[in-house]
Amino acid sequence: MILEIQQQIAELIAENNKGHTALFEAERALAEAEYELDGIEQKSFLKASGTVADRQAIARLEAAEARLQRDLRRAELNRIKVKIKSIESALMALGTQARLIQAETKL
Repeated sequence: MILEIQQQIAELIAENNKGHTALFEAERALAEAEYELDGIEQKSFLKASGTVADRQAIARLEAAEARLQRDLRRAELNRIKVKIKSIESALMALGTQARLIQAETKL
């Protein structure tokens, strides 16, 4: 039983280490998507004519696809954060389980 828990802990640690790289990549992709969105909105606003409200509405419409991509990158980042938290919780639970089993075997 202890060996099984040790193996699970090792697998979770390896998965958690991959998570840090995935988290960085997702943060980078989100930053790039936000940069792209800002650029599209600003350029659209500058080239549009009409009132400020009209220009803002046109800019938002023209940047809709970039906004969707930004929101998808944000969702991906959040999924990675949730997965990392669940891995960390599983590691803590397995650690507790291992300590309990170790304490039982000493009795």
